[in-house]
Amino acid sequence: MTNQRQALRRSKRNRMVAGVCGGLAEFFGISSFWFRLAFLIALIPGGVPGVFLYLVMMVVMPSE
Repeated sequence: MTNQRQALRRSKRNRMVAGVCGGLAEFFGISSFWFRLAFLIALIPGGVPGVFLYLVMMVVMPSE
């Protein structure tokens, strides 16, 4: 039995902006709602941490 994990990529099916949250959700096997909520919470203290992290992930993660 081999455990193959899907590569971390931005989702084309489960996306609202760039597919970062959908890609993370597919990679970890949980709902994209939780990643979207985490990025929303990261936006609360002034917006910079959440926006910066999302932009970095958008650039670093390849698309499907």
